[in-house]
Amino acid sequence: MTDSTASAGRRLLLSALVVSTLGLAGCFGLAVTGAAVGTMAVLDRRSLGAQTEDQAIELRGLREVNQEINNQGKGSISITSFNRRVLLSGQADTAQTRQLAEDLIRSRVPNVRDIYNEVEIVGPADFATRTKDTSLTARVKAGLVRERDLSSNAVKVTTERSTVYLMGLVTHNEGERAATIASQVSGVTRVVTLFEYVTDEELAQILGTDKKR
Repeated sequence: MTDSTASAGRRLLLSALVVSTLGLAGCFGLAVTGAAVGTMAVLDRRSLGAQTEDQAIELRGLREVNQEINNQGKGSISITSFNRRVLLSGQADTAQTRQLAEDLIRSRVPNVRDIYNEVEIVGPADFATRTKDTSLTARVKAGLVRERDLSSNAVKVTTERSTVYLMGLVTHNEGERAATIASQVSGVTRVVTLFEYVTDEELAQILGTDKKR
């Protein structure tokens, strides 16, 4: 797919989201939400296909893990997918359960490229811990937004027991800056980077700012 075709596809997606929201809801609030979601999709560095597949991977993967593990009281495992690369985080009661989560994703969820199994073998996080993790995620994202010349939309943030996981499609410089920002947030004990790196030239092609034609 050419850059111009991809850009056109993204514009069409944005338009479709806004129009469908207006038609279905007839409500300004929902229209704004639809536009915001569409804008996020356009700003995302992943292809539209990858964005769609990531959503499907997370939904299918969570369903499988819930059925076999979480709902059985064997753990509390979360799934995050970025560009078809899956992060398994959370807690499991045994090493066998931890491995089962990975096996479920490999065997039952299509289009997965890689799996990062960061599940810990400990008891489930309590409410206070989960609340703190949510706060840390928000504060890291806020730090990324404030950073000049760094697109916060390029980085996905997940936090488990004060460990921050960073995923995204970034240059090495962007990745280092994002990791530094996360590590400076009070309460963060560890930062794990799971980035997919691109060169400056590749990034320019992705963003459509490459001047070489």
